[in-house]
Amino acid sequence: MTEDLPVNDVLPALLDCLLTQGRNAVLVAPPGAGKTTLVPLALMQAGVEGKILLLEPRRLAARAAAQRMAGILGEAVGQRVGFRTRLESAVSGETVVEVITEGLLTSRLLADPGLSGVALVIFDEVHERSLDADLGLALVLDLQRTLRPELRILAMSATAEAEKIAGLLEATVIESDGRMHEVAVSHSKRDIPTARELPEAAAKAVREALVAHKGDVLVFLPGMAEIRRTQAALQGAPALVLPLHGDLSPAAQDLALREHEQRRVVLATSIAETSLTVPGVRIVIDGGFRRAPKLDVASGLTRLATLRISRAAAVQRAGRAGRQGPGVAIRLWSEALHRGLPGFETPEILEAELSALELACAAWGEKSESLPFVDAPPPGAAKVARALLEELGALEAGGRITPLGREMARLRAAPRLAAMMLAGESKAERALAADIAAILEERDVLGRDASADIALRLEALAGKIEGDRAGLARVRQGAKIYRNRLGVGAMPGVGDAGALLAAAFPDRIGQARGEPGSYRLSGGGSGALGATDPLRRARLLVVASLEAKGAKIRLAAGLDAEDLPPVLRARCRRVRESGFDPASGGILVRERVRLGALILTDKYLPPEPDEVQAALAKAVSSRLEALDWSEAAENLCARVAVMRGVDPNYPDLSRAALAQGVEAWLAPYLAGMSHLREVKTVDLAAVLRGMMTREQAQRLDKELPVALKLPHGEVRVDYTGPVPVAAARAKAFYGLDATPKLAGGKVALQIALLSPAGRPIAITADLAGFWRGGWADARRDMRGRYPRHDWPEEPWR
Repeated sequence: MTEDLPVNDVLPALLDCLLTQGRNAVLVAPPGAGKTTLVPLALMQAGVEGKILLLEPRRLAARAAAQRMAGILGEAVGQRVGFRTRLESAVSGETVVEVITEGLLTSRLLADPGLSGVALVIFDEVHERSLDADLGLALVLDLQRTLRPELRILAMSATAEAEKIAGLLEATVIESDGRMHEVAVSHSKRDIPTARELPEAAAKAVREALVAHKGDVLVFLPGMAEIRRTQAALQGAPALVLPLHGDLSPAAQDLALREHEQRRVVLATSIAETSLTVPGVRIVIDGGFRRAPKLDVASGLTRLATLRISRAAAVQRAGRAGRQGPGVAIRLWSEALHRGLPGFETPEILEAELSALELACAAWGEKSESLPFVDAPPPGAAKVARALLEELGALEAGGRITPLGREMARLRAAPRLAAMMLAGESKAERALAADIAAILEERDVLGRDASADIALRLEALAGKIEGDRAGLARVRQGAKIYRNRLGVGAMPGVGDAGALLAAAFPDRIGQARGEPGSYRLSGGGSGALGATDPLRRARLLVVASLEAKGAKIRLAAGLDAEDLPPVLRARCRRVRESGFDPASGGILVRERVRLGALILTDKYLPPEPDEVQAALAKAVSSRLEALDWSEAAENLCARVAVMRGVDPNYPDLSRAALAQGVEAWLAPYLAGMSHLREVKTVDLAAVLRGMMTREQAQRLDKELPVALKLPHGEVRVDYTGPVPVAAARAKAFYGLDATPKLAGGKVALQIALLSPAGRPIAITADLAGFWRGGWADARRDMRGRYPRHDWPEEPWR
């Protein structure tokens, strides 16, 4: 190799570690050191016995790295060095170094768990900590520990924070200092509040830099929208303004990556931060923002959020100006804000939606928590992901993968989209599902102002209406890949788009409510269509794309509520509910068909007898006064309450307890009734007595009788007060020399002696003592008032 780059200095140590010592390694080398291109070639030429897989985080980087290495060898791409991405590939039987995008490694491992023929896996730019890279690293390391101890792993990082990965891999850390030219870094005096103001500020900085400095300019912007607006703002600038992002065609990407006679201004996303070399750059203008996937907890969706970069990323970007000579880095934020930036980016695994990761782990045969991740998936996000996979039919309740789940993993698509493609019952339906999946994977080919109707995107794909040509080309390519995997070829896609989407988004079935265009979602939450969207007429739809902020529906398809697809019919619950109507006093029965949080149908039906009984009983639970609370019923409850103090095994007949269990003890006696007023006919005392066993009832009557048998008749006992009381005219107690005992003397009894007029003469718990004490005074008073009545001196005789 003729390349004189800094990494050459550490190649002997790296080769010795990997090939002689047979250890894993972590190579730390700054951008421009040559690690991406020279290390794989050195390992190939050193005689690695097997294929070398080099993982790159982006399609553009994979293709560019393969082209660069092939150029060094003087060969065409696809000979000893090839590459493979989701959309294109250039490999052959003689390929030794194969550059692949990170997501393809997982697919390869699931198809070939032994990774046959591969001797070394290189994870480039491992510091970026993408979800696919973390998953791939965990699976390869698990393979190495269990089946392939001879397999070697090399992790390459552009930052010095490699200790955690090195510890996980039990790897030797090798560092290359690099040869960076001096870069003068400057900060703006004021900060840009949001990314919306960035294009104007970036264009202004570019124009100033073109005057003040020499060389080409590399501008870092968060996404395509900002690139387009900055490009528009730079019209007339004295330079060639070129975009650089992953959605460009290969030719357009190559145009931005090569030097021109005219000065260039390259407007790039973070794709140019690492892996790629943009030759001729002496000036870096850094907007300080990036796009990153984040899990929105409220909606359960992963969305691209615009975030501030980390200090480590700022260093990476600035370094692009010093690769080929002294340069300048102009940061469009203040030094104060810079000090507050996080040191490093948050690993994607800690913020993203994890259904694809959990499906891959299940297909691998392990739970995610048992695999060697650099950072373990958050338990909450993992639980939500597994719940979604269960709902899609990919996992059993215990987490074991289903046959459908294995098919979903084989398709190498997001789990929702894989479930949709496999839901097609015919080849024509699967072809349509493949087209829809490809549409959903790309940016909207009709733009943000178009109707949300997915049918319009399908018309654009068929060439019936105009759309973004580059986007449609990518959609057609993606659809072709899925069609081939499904075995449906180029046949026309025919079917119900809404029914297919329902298999992917069963939790996002929207039902119209209130204001036109507003929908309640089956999984909870809501969504809204644009004010002029014709799809607003749909009473039921399935939402394929929903903005987390503002809950605006971006892509959807209508559904027929009367002819739901099988996947939704299986999830519907028919619920029959009966209830009491306070206004009429009658019973109402309604039958509802529910889909998650939605009520699809709601109608009233004649009640069945058992429903009437249950509903009346429930109504009585809050209206016990509707029952016939006779004196006998009241006294029975009071007697049982007293008896519970002696024997707690007696039933609790308090009002609170009766109200709580009314459906159990009362419902059987309500047969044939249809109105609340009819419950008055129930013999409540008899019903309550029936809640005791026969033995309990007999004991109650014996120990706490309703009435006391006395020498001169019977006297009823009132148990409703704090202490039982037997009240009667005094003569009823003549001949009784002691207070009767209740429950063998365990319950106190008071005697209330009344005058002929029914007024109390005395109340006593000691009748014998009263006869011999207080009775003399009471007798004297009573003889004066009621001389015709008998007032004996010794009433106990």
